[in-house]
Amino acid sequence: MASDEAAAVVDVSGEVAGQPHRLDKRWTFWFDNQTKLKQGAAWGNNLRKVFKPSKLPGNAEFHLFKDGIEPKWEDPQCANGGKWTVTSSRKATLETMWFETLMALIGEQFDDADEICGVVASVRQKQDKLSLWTKNAANEAAQMAIGRKWKDIIDVNDKITYNFHDDSKTRASKGRYSV
Repeated sequence: MASDEAAAVVDVSGEVAGQPHRLDKRWTFWFDNQTKLKQGAAWGNNLRKVFKPSKLPGNAEFHLFKDGIEPKWEDPQCANGGKWTVTSSRKATLETMWFETLMALIGEQFDDADEICGVVASVRQKQDKLSLWTKNAANEAAQMAIGRKWKDIIDVNDKITYNFHDDSKTRASKGRYSV
């Protein structure tokens, strides 16, 4: 794991027939920004609990990905994929969308859950973004089902678009699908 990244694995175990999934433990997301480390400072001085993405410094990103998948285009699980993206100019909206997305992912609310890699909250000066990463961009039926479900989960009325990672790499980012 890189020094400026943190990860937590969510294990849903102990399922009992007819009862909801229960997490065994409570989890805290952490953020570590090593770029601000002072000379001679002990490791962990910059380690902070992260409660809300909007509290992250500008140009920071917060990731939740399935265990074994790194949040980068080059990861074999992401290499042929893409992402659904929604923007928000209101921090409160970002918080709500982030929370609802996490609960839907952890609670396995997507029919095509195996297609989903993870989610990224990107905090920016003017407009924040939330992106839901998937594995196989060419599987239009799965992507459209995921997009429609996610749009319903985060309660967005505006159109959201899906971009292939390959398009984003060349800055020719154009929406391939939209819901």
